[in-house]
Amino acid sequence: MASQKIVFLILPEVHLLDLGGPEQVFLEAIGYGAPFEIEYCTYTKELRSSGGLTFGHIKHFSEVAIKPEDYIFIPGPNVRSIHDYKFTSQTELLDWLRRCHRENITLCSVCSGAFALAYAGLLDYKKCTTHFKRTAELKRYFPKLDVQENVLFVEDGNIITSAGIASGIDMALYILERIQGSHFAHKVAREMVIYTRRTGSQPQKSSYLDYRNHIHSGIHKVQDYLSENIHKKSSVGHLAEIACMSERNFTRIFKKEAGITVNEYTTLVRKEKIKLLLKNPDLSRVQIARAVGLNSDRQLSRIMHSI
Repeated sequence: MASQKIVFLILPEVHLLDLGGPEQVFLEAIGYGAPFEIEYCTYTKELRSSGGLTFGHIKHFSEVAIKPEDYIFIPGPNVRSIHDYKFTSQTELLDWLRRCHRENITLCSVCSGAFALAYAGLLDYKKCTTHFKRTAELKRYFPKLDVQENVLFVEDGNIITSAGIASGIDMALYILERIQGSHFAHKVAREMVIYTRRTGSQPQKSSYLDYRNHIHSGIHKVQDYLSENIHKKSSVGHLAEIACMSERNFTRIFKKEAGITVNEYTTLVRKEKIKLLLKNPDLSRVQIARAVGLNSDRQLSRIMHSI
């Protein structure tokens, strides 16, 4: 199988996490045998990150050989630098991005990288997003854009734009799953200690991902189980078995690590699932209730009122 290129276009004052997150996804994928080739390019001889880290020699974008099944990632730079004339006057670079788009190469931006695509005119009348602190600015500078609020990433044609930092990893895992399959993407996510995969439609601020900021493997197993089996009835005893604890110890440790009780966490997971299912017009309320482990439409109504 011929390798697919993952090309990172590095702009001056790039945010390293916007670069490093997606890059690590594909590095781990290569480690598991995926046929990817990672390449880096820029348009300037002197390149520093937003924190002042100096890069060594990186090839000019015009030297990159690229084909339709390849991907170009634009990690977000300091937004001030992208509005600067030093960038906006780079007509050859913007023409190159437009040509890649015409040739059906997938263009992906992380955070403020969306501004680069916008300056190339590639986001006009397209759905797109960026970091929630920058969506208003993106709309103001480029009123033709259909900027989406509070989503992790948006795909419109062969352009995918994502919000800030961690959502670039979500976008990269989404692409990896599309190419290599869900099980492969799951293995890479586990290798990166990412316990919950997120879809593009999920909000940048999630109501239950905040409760996984711990390293207790037993509690993570229970949280994984609840996320994947919310349609099932799960007793505290069963969850304690998954965590390899007694019931009393489990309820105490869960509250200590997650910050909320297991029942509160279960309700939050159920609410998130309901929000996603409500977007499907083909599902009845009874079907949604069953899909989240509820007995009746009435129970669903009570939870919906609290969403």
